[in-house]
Amino acid sequence: MSVSVPFRGDRMVRIALTLAATAFVALFLLLPLIAVFVEALSKGVAVFVAALTEPDALAAIKLTLLVAGISVPLNVIFGICAAWAITKFDFPGKSLLITFIDLPFSVSPVVVGLVYVLLFGAQGWFGPWLIEHGIRIIFAVPGIVMATVFVTFPFIARELIPLMAEQGRDDEEAALSLGAGGLQTFLRVTLPNIRWGLLYGVLLCNARAMGEFGAVSVVSGHLRGLTNTMPLHVEILYNEYNFTAAFAVASLLALLALLTLVLKSTLEWKFDYSHGSVRH
Repeated sequence: MSVSVPFRGDRMVRIALTLAATAFVALFLLLPLIAVFVEALSKGVAVFVAALTEPDALAAIKLTLLVAGISVPLNVIFGICAAWAITKFDFPGKSLLITFIDLPFSVSPVVVGLVYVLLFGAQGWFGPWLIEHGIRIIFAVPGIVMATVFVTFPFIARELIPLMAEQGRDDEEAALSLGAGGLQTFLRVTLPNIRWGLLYGVLLCNARAMGEFGAVSVVSGHLRGLTNTMPLHVEILYNEYNFTAAFAVASLLALLALLTLVLKSTLEWKFDYSHGSVRH
């Protein structure tokens, strides 16, 4: 009877790959992250706090929170409706709708911003009508919200579609057969089943909304204290060679990234995304 002996080379390959991956993460992820906090605190805590409480910085922080507070709930509504329609019903154009949901992943955010300028700018298709009626979209908050919604709307839908597809329609059909209405079925059956996937999608959507740069940069106009979000404010400070203040504001975005990772790990512990099943 022959006994198979593990090939020693497999262990060496595993160690080499682990070291290579660790070195890559340390060099390209951890080191820049540490550098952000080191530079932000390089002139002391007082300078750090002053950079964050400066009026333009506070305006950028408030605008970032406002944009995320508007775009994320809109994406929650769209994501749930789109996932519900795609997974629970059969209708013409379903594959086309799925393609449109993936569109922001394949289009550069800068192009998205330029499209909005083409549509709603002063010289755009709807620009003259908007000016005539005193409506301002480009270089104002509405344009920033629209650009952010566009680049973030796939995140929630893409988390819910495979989850709801695997769960099928049996639970909803059973609830409806017992006399439950559509809203009651959603609140008591569908929503509890998708809660972890929904929270995961909201988390990713919020992180992208707060950190979006390309599309927002095009439509914002870089009006200091008015239309600058946190990423745009960081760029302005850096271009003015105010490095400490730039890294101070950037550290807030870095903290957001770290918080996102912690919450992401917690949700992944609750929910197995690789298999689409809840961990009991």
